Amino acid sequence: MQRYIVIHYGEIALKLGNRKFFEAKLIENIRRALKDFGKIWLRHQHGRIIILTEENFDLEKIKHQLEKVFGIEYFAFAWNSEQDLEIIKKDLYGLVKKKKFKTFRITVRRAQKSFFLNSQKIAEKLGEFVMKKMKKKVDLTDFDLNCFVDIVDNYAFLYFDKISGRGGLPVGVSGSLLCLISGGIDSPVAANLMQKRGARIVFVHFDSYPATPKENREKVKELVNVLNGYQHDSLLYVVPFLEIQKEILKVAPDDYRVIFYRRMMLRLAQKIAVTEGILALVTGESLGQVASQTVENITAVSQVTSLPIFRPLIGFNKEEIIEIARKIETYNLSIQPFDDCCSLYMPKHPVTRANLQLILEREKNWDFEKLVEAAIKGVERYKFSEKNII
Repeated sequence: MQRYIVIHYGEIALKLGNRKFFEAKLIENIRRALKDFGKIWLRHQHGRIIILTEENFDLEKIKHQLEKVFGIEYFAFAWNSEQDLEIIKKDLYGLVKKKKFKTFRITVRRAQKSFFLNSQKIAEKLGEFVMKKMKKKVDLTDFDLNCFVDIVDNYAFLYFDKISGRGGLPVGVSGSLLCLISGGIDSPVAANLMQKRGARIVFVHFDSYPATPKENREKVKELVNVLNGYQHDSLLYVVPFLEIQKEILKVAPDDYRVIFYRRMMLRLAQKIAVTEGILALVTGESLGQVASQTVENITAVSQVTSLPIFRPLIGFNKEEIIEIARKIETYNLSIQPFDDCCSLYMPKHPVTRANLQLILEREKNWDFEKLVEAAIKGVERYKFSEKNII
């Protein structure tokens, strides 16, 4: 018997008229995820993607790569039998006799409807065979071993474990978004959740070097490298922000500094988004998590841009965000020491209910457009391709 990977997708199957587009993008992303494993044989059949593996493939590494491909509901490392009931019995027995269990069930999915038995009958006959051969008990609800049998086209796939994928939509089907990324926990998670909805993320980071350590920028690059594993090519814009902050100290009330910082960040982000042809921004804000993330403050900050701002974490608490950060492998990087630009000149008591009229009055005679243009000229652009910075 040969080893295969059988990949199932969920949400894509509901796309009707656009389904082929979504399937093609998923297949492209799978190929890119597995490109380091040499030549692979891949076919798309009956809502499944089937990959033939070589004997020397590292299945654990393949698993790690496929878990990063959005659009996959679950996948399995399977053995291929023949569409002959007696051969399936023999092959299944050859696999289960190596396993330790007391109770089992047979779960059959029959995409190949021309097979002479339906799913229920196949399960009954295979279950009866294993039960008699091994003196084991069938239990459909409380079982130690689940034997999956997929009848599809010319194949009969046998496997025992479903490995959960991330679900969602393949990266690339929803266009591009520009994500404001710091070195903290929240913004990388926000970016990843939008990748899950099929968006390719372009990143922008605001850097206050030399007032903040140059290591900050390297940390952000490392975070983008991790997130690039979900889309395989990324751009990072690093915007010099120190001079803008110095000017904000002159025009903003002390407790409003962070609000002014964030308004300038969005102005700069919009400039970059327009350059990239991007129609929306992403931030890692969570309602009420910190002083700057109240309804009033978020409203005052958002007023400066005409672009939609997606906030996928807005209803999450910190523990929920941390759980995702651990899963996507950004958490250990994010908790390393980091002083972002917003912590520079931080007021003791930041405002929690910003007055938009006060902000507009202070900005009225402030020539911030020159600062924006100067910062844009100083932008550094990094390209990430298959985890390598170019």
